[in-house]
Amino acid sequence: MALSADGKIASANRAITSLGSRRDHDHLLHLRTTVDAIMTGAGTVNAQPNITLGVNHRATRPPLRILVTGHGRANLRARLFRESGAPLIILATRQLPLTRRAALAKRAHTLRCFGHSTLDFPAALAWLRQKWNVRRLLCEGGGRLNAGLLAAGLVDEIHLTHCPLILGGSDAPTMADGTLARHLGEAIQLRLSSLRVETDEAFATYKILLEK
Repeated sequence: MALSADGKIASANRAITSLGSRRDHDHLLHLRTTVDAIMTGAGTVNAQPNITLGVNHRATRPPLRILVTGHGRANLRARLFRESGAPLIILATRQLPLTRRAALAKRAHTLRCFGHSTLDFPAALAWLRQKWNVRRLLCEGGGRLNAGLLAAGLVDEIHLTHCPLILGGSDAPTMADGTLARHLGEAIQLRLSSLRVETDEAFATYKILLEK
């Protein structure tokens, strides 16, 4: 995730633009080449309808593309649905309306539902591992999707690009938009495993510290 110096991933109106430089974009493309699948949420696709979750070269086995949409609120005209590439898998909840399910299924290789009103992430990722042999998964947000994975204890590593700008706004989204800790003692603990500074950007990698 690229975020501002005050921890925001988008402005208060939730309009997502590229916060990072070309170096940050290249870093993202490199990360995509190291994984079996790339995941994003419907909110991110709706805010950035031109994203494809693709890699920028002819990979022998390009990563699977995974879209998470709990209730099917995804822009069906987004480029992700129109551009060919690796198989597109849609993960949704069982509250997905039947008409919406049919429309999404036509645009995906596979659509599967896990959980009733909220996505059952452990079950979904277990299915991805068993059915598609996904062992390393890259999640590119947004904040609600990140928070869901963190709450389920399914995150091992976090890559953050700290960008030299301040957005402000109490309603501006962060990289984890959800209640993960009501008290400081409940916070998810991290360990900084690498830090690289290039010009005005800092590229940091954190490992999740498992509970004792």
